[in-house]
Formats: sequence, C-alpha cells, structure tokens
Amino acid sequence: MTGFPGAATQILAMPDSIEKQSVQERAYLLLKAMIGDGRLMPGQKLLEAQIVKAFGISRSPARYALKALCDESLVKEAQGRGYEVVGSAAAKPGPKAVIEPTAIASVARWETIYGQVEREICSRMLFADIRIVEDRLAAQFGVSRTVAHDVLSRMHSVGLIAKDRFGRWVARRVTPDQTHHLYELRWLLEPEALRQAAGHVPPGYLAAARDSVRDALDGFPREGFDMETVETDLHVTLLSYCPNGEILQALARTRMLFAPTRHLFDPVLQIPLNLIADALREHLEIYELLLQQKPATAAAALAAHLKHADARWLERFAGAGEASLAAPPPYLSRL
Repeated sequence: MTGFPGAATQILAMPDSIEKQSVQERAYLLLKAMIGDGRLMPGQKLLEAQIVKAFGISRSPARYALKALCDESLVKEAQGRGYEVVGSAAAKPGPKAVIEPTAIASVARWETIYGQVEREICSRMLFADIRIVEDRLAAQFGVSRTVAHDVLSRMHSVGLIAKDRFGRWVARRVTPDQTHHLYELRWLLEPEALRQAAGHVPPGYLAAARDSVRDALDGFPREGFDMETVETDLHVTLLSYCPNGEILQALARTRMLFAPTRHLFDPVLQIPLNLIADALREHLEIYELLLQQKPATAAAALAAHLKHADARWLERFAGAGEASLAAPPPYLSRL
C-alpha cells in the first residue's frame, strides 16, 4: 500500500452494510464523508491520481467516485483538470487537498499472486505450449488449492488458459498468426460497437477517460502508469454501452490479448516506450472525436488504432528471446 511520506496509512472501519459495497462506492462514500466533516475544504482541488494513491485503488473507481460527487454538486470540474470541492471558497481555487491515506479495498488472496503467475505464463507461451499444475502452484505460493484454482479459473474466463482433453490446465502457444486473427476480429467489430455505443456513453465518462490519457502522457512514462486501466477504459468499459450484446460476446474471445498489457516493462513482454506513447495518443484522438460528436470518424480512428496495435503486439515476437527466460517455476512445464 502506498501512502504520503510521513503519514500513517489508516484502515477504514466500515459497518457491515458498507463493507458489502463495491470499491468505487466505498471511495465515493469516504470522499463524501470527508467533505461533510470538513476534512476536504471548499475550493480545494481533487485529482484522480491523488485518490488512487491515497486509497490504494485503481483509476476506474476513483473516476467513478469523483463523477458521483460532481453529479451531487459536492465537487465541480476545475479549470485545467481535476475537480474542486464546492462551497464558500475564495474566488481563486484553493491548493490541492491533502487526503489521508486510507486502505479501503480488501484484496482477495488470489489477487496477490495472480499477476506473477500471469507474467510467467504470458512470457513462456510465446515459445511453447505450457502445462500448469494446480497443486504445485498452491505449494509454490503457500496457498490452498482453492486459491490456486481461483487464479486459474480467472485466467480461463479471459481465454488465457484452457483445459485439455485430459483435464489438465494448459496455455497454448501464441503465434503471430493467432494474434493477427484476433486483432482482425477486433478491428472488424470494435468500430461498429463504438459507433453503436456513442449515443449511450455519458459525456462525463468520456471527459474523465480523456483526462486520464492526458495525465498518462504528461511526463510519460512516470511512476504509477497503468496501461491496463487505459486499455480497459476504451476497449471494455466504453464499448459495454453498445446495445448489441452479440458483438460484445464475440469480442470477449479476444480478451487474452489484454493480459500482456499488464506487463509492458517485463524483459520478455515489453514494447518500446515510443510505441506505448503512440498508442496513448491514438486513445486520446478517439476520445476527442467522440466528445466532438463525430462517432463515425472515431470508429475509423479506432480501426486504425487496432491495426497499429496488431503491429505493436508483433514487436513482442520480434524482441522476445527465449534464452533470456529464467528456469520455469515448478508449477509450469512444457507440453
């Protein structure tokens, strides 16, 4: 958990009814309480990245919380970026608010090991079919078989791994042809999904997502950069407003392409920084076109972005060197 230097991170005590709320709702309720009791003063500025750091959450729930507060007129959009606490403040905006570091998101046990396991699998499936042994995975991390099964089940749900005819967990080798075919499916379907979603996406969401991309480009790359959230904002959350569920179901088959996005700086899975920055600028262009109410042009820009992304993904095959891999952990073996 990260916190401000010199400040002790608090653990938020919540009634049982609040504990059952989602992380985004808990972030909203906590900020609302801080405004109500004066810990956040009128005129003070609130930034999405600041809430992410203070609460130990991702950008999506932080963005939701700020938008919900804005809808209730407890905060308003600030000049430039971010929000200001509403109230009888001076004419000029006040300083950036200081938010007490407060851990509000409990982390399931499977989440603590998921990223490491995923990175090991993703880096090796560029070279060979891989078998994952559930009981060895549990032993490696000192967790129960249930926790290990939860990890693998979640990977199965996004198409990263599967069960073979013997009932074994396997990750099939990813080839350039396979990734190209999946990207081809995306550039055929995602632009139409975007065109259909355009009339249903709240303008506040588009502005907040655009601002997140601007923030990522400001001083890129910098600590805390989260490409996974940027990708999810555009390719999952925004497209979820498409009323054609059949298109969205077909696109679910392409989700396995998202996994290596979480490991952009891994020695094997990395993509050159200039290509990542190019992708961010393409995201920004799509949001700007949607905000200008040009859905057809935005859809064309999305198709071009996905074709560029196909080429960027292939950089992994060109740059990956099997010799650079360490010995596999005991729970992984080649088929």
